[in-house]
Amino acid sequence: MTTLSVYSNVILDALDGRRSVPSKQLGPPGPDDATVLRMLRSAVRVPDHGKRVPFRFLRIQGDSRDALGLRLAQRCRERDPGASEAVVEKDRHRFDHAPVIVTVIARLGPDQKIPVQERLLSAGCVCFALLQAAQALGFGAQWLTGWAAYDPEIARFLGLGEDETIVGFVHIGTAALDAPERERPDPAGLLSEWTPPADASGTDASGAGA
Repeated sequence: MTTLSVYSNVILDALDGRRSVPSKQLGPPGPDDATVLRMLRSAVRVPDHGKRVPFRFLRIQGDSRDALGLRLAQRCRERDPGASEAVVEKDRHRFDHAPVIVTVIARLGPDQKIPVQERLLSAGCVCFALLQAAQALGFGAQWLTGWAAYDPEIARFLGLGEDETIVGFVHIGTAALDAPERERPDPAGLLSEWTPPADASGTDASGAGA
């Protein structure tokens, strides 16, 4: 087997072995500063049409997790005054478990060339790449959103700009257990072959060649 083949197999094995660890099963120790930056160095290597870098990161750790949890509980009551204590407490403790949460924020201001959708997809790719980087460095991780990712008051609390949106909260820590594999879709059942329509002429409305 060639060196290239071995290298390819290692990469494919890493992709095939990726799995999320539920945030409640993530505890200390979390990645230190240097390790977080190493993860992000890999995570930013995503397709980025126009080199816009349409994303940034906000790390939440330590006592900041408690402050965010308290605001989530308060906001939960504001959104639904009839919310049960169980629902409020669930929001209160959303960020209690993983020692580090990297919030991936999409920057979607006006752009004359690159559509919003393409920039949003680049930010989404960052979340997935960050999951892979975390696992490669021996940590468990989970990409979560929930209502807090889309709530304008929480966005303001976290200091987001008007043209920014949260793509995901990536919870990172040491896994308390091995995440079990789950059933994955069969790509053969998702793949179809496109063929041109029978009446395709290859010309535009004027009859000129397309």
